[in-house]
Amino acid sequence: MSARTISMTDPLYDYLLDVSLREPDVARELREVTAKHPHAAMQISPEQGQFMGLLVRLTGARRCLEVGTFTGYSTLCVAASLPADGVVVACDVSTEFTAVARPFWRAAGVEDKIDLRIAPALETLDELLEAGASGNYDFMFIDADKTNYRHYYERGLELLRPGGLVAIDNVLWGGSVIDSAKQDEDTRAIRKLNHFLKDDQRIDLSLLPIGDGLTLARKRH
Repeated sequence: MSARTISMTDPLYDYLLDVSLREPDVARELREVTAKHPHAAMQISPEQGQFMGLLVRLTGARRCLEVGTFTGYSTLCVAASLPADGVVVACDVSTEFTAVARPFWRAAGVEDKIDLRIAPALETLDELLEAGASGNYDFMFIDADKTNYRHYYERGLELLRPGGLVAIDNVLWGGSVIDSAKQDEDTRAIRKLNHFLKDDQRIDLSLLPIGDGLTLARKRH
């Protein structure tokens, strides 16, 4: 028993991966390629990718949204967990970053499940809403520009069905959320969202210390 979450030392983290990570070779290869990228810090951890895949299976998701695709590791993890007719609408603004993803998606056999939209994500989400997609999605992952997190979240709640799940990344922001000296726009936006979500009665809520902090918000109605 433990009254609080255990501290994760490097050896303990290695053990965690050793006894639990079931990462396909193609996903590992994509993660290794991304690790050499100048913006490698934007990559989610492998245990988080596996966890999100499990969430997709647990919720029976068929239609998913992703805001912030980068080199496509999280997209691959989600798409691989969907049924044959499932789809991920993946939103990103960079053809350079997402070009890294495409051959790995193809090799993993999930390319046909991924609808990549290169445009500002708010435009894509608004287009979906205007097309009558409210309540049509099961799962959403948000991992993009932090100042728009609240906007992505609100669009996501409209697009999700009752019982649908939003996963929001970087909510602990490397510990900056509790550092009063950190007053940059991104940090303040994350703090504000975290406090807002605690009192948002439209959702069931849990913040998990996985990766850089992952909030799960289940739409109630």
